[in-house]
Amino acid sequence: MPRDLRGFLKLLEERGQLRRITAPVDSDLEIAEISNRLLAAGGPALLFENVKGTDWPVAVNLLGTVERVCWAMNLEQPQQLEDLGRKLGMLQQPKPPKKISQAVEFGKVLFSLVRAKPQRDLLPPCHQVVLKGDEVNLDRIPMIRPYPGDAGKIITLGLVITKDPETGTPNVGVYRLQQQSVNTMTVHWLSVRGGARHLRKAAERGQKLEVAIALGVDPLILMAAATPIPVDLSEWLFAGLYGGSGVHLAKCKTVDLEVPADSEIVLEGTINPGEVLPDGPFGDHMGYYGVVEDSPLVRFHCLTHRRDPIYLTTFSGRPPKEEAMMAIALNRIYTPILRQQVPEIVDFFLPMEALSYKAAVISIDKAYPGQARRAALAFWSALPQFTYTKFVIVVDREINIRDPRQVIWAVTSKVDPERDVFILPETPFDTLDFASPKLGLGSRMGIDATTKVYPETDHQWGEPLRSDPAIAEQVTQRWAEYGLADLKLDEVDPNRFGYEMPPIRS
Repeated sequence: MPRDLRGFLKLLEERGQLRRITAPVDSDLEIAEISNRLLAAGGPALLFENVKGTDWPVAVNLLGTVERVCWAMNLEQPQQLEDLGRKLGMLQQPKPPKKISQAVEFGKVLFSLVRAKPQRDLLPPCHQVVLKGDEVNLDRIPMIRPYPGDAGKIITLGLVITKDPETGTPNVGVYRLQQQSVNTMTVHWLSVRGGARHLRKAAERGQKLEVAIALGVDPLILMAAATPIPVDLSEWLFAGLYGGSGVHLAKCKTVDLEVPADSEIVLEGTINPGEVLPDGPFGDHMGYYGVVEDSPLVRFHCLTHRRDPIYLTTFSGRPPKEEAMMAIALNRIYTPILRQQVPEIVDFFLPMEALSYKAAVISIDKAYPGQARRAALAFWSALPQFTYTKFVIVVDREINIRDPRQVIWAVTSKVDPERDVFILPETPFDTLDFASPKLGLGSRMGIDATTKVYPETDHQWGEPLRSDPAIAEQVTQRWAEYGLADLKLDEVDPNRFGYEMPPIRS
């Protein structure tokens, strides 16, 4: 399977999931408009080969479906992501094996960890062309501007690499950057992110913070960098676990950092603590333009790239977007880890339409009164990213949490608002959420949509309607005899049931 961007593009083309666009296009608004229409329809990845003002092609929408996200992670089915989650869960909270089979399984995980160790390349492809000083010109990079109200051109799928000034531990994150000049960009990161912590430490020591931006990397590495799982492993090791072998790294030319050796483009620079410029506004994942914020300024003094590099990009906005597809895959990875921390949880789902993290649906194996509320509270504290989940709906294990019809039925048939809805006021929140009365401070809601037991209710609950098992099996066996074998009952058009689901535009 591919382990760099070019290999993944080749794989997509072989599987009929890549379209090459040879007509001239503009990186300002036009590329995003074309890509957005295909994202809404679950369309193919795109490679724009004739972008105005540059010789470098632009790849977009590579991770625009869950299927392609799985391919990027060397998997074929979303369910296989949970196997990966179980592996990461064993590393996060290892338990003494009670059976020989458990010991063997843990041994396999440790062996995977050994194989995942990064490797070093002395002659990396990313150093085929080296430009320093006044030769650095960010205008050569075909950065896109997705929306008409955006403040400027952006980098969205770059690995932003920094190092802890105290411990030397690297951090690899995926943050948005805005071009400010031919050799400077502002970087937008939350204060809790690794890069922001490193900058604060550098400021305390009176030092500049070195930064490297790796563009056009193996999508598998992007998934590893976007995985905020609380385990003491580097993102490089994560990527190695994801891919089954170590990531090939290369030392930068002018800063003491390492980047993926097969990166298409690498930017090297520094941040002077306290040097900031206004960043934004930009269209964000909430579906609105974000606020203008002063953000750290990165000064670049070196640009390296492969011969004939390919620029990989994406953009945020109201789902569906690539980030939503990545979140669906990460949801599957989190599931075994969440079960390990909150055992009564059977499954959980973060709907794309709820911005992939604002609402969660959890199914539990209910055994006692008040358990749904306990599960919701445990969910909010299980992983850092769940801090910003605004709504948690808890249902019985029999409910298919990925079927909104079943979830709505559970809410409307099993919830008394006074008894089953609880609100936590004034909790830390995402500053991008304009619904909060105060930016950065908002409330959360839990909804208990489980079947109630005494003393949650003082009357007997109704018996759910079910088909007679024997008749159901008989009908299944005789389905073709009825002359109905040509009907595909698993392909339901929601518009037939009163829903109106046209393609999404944003």
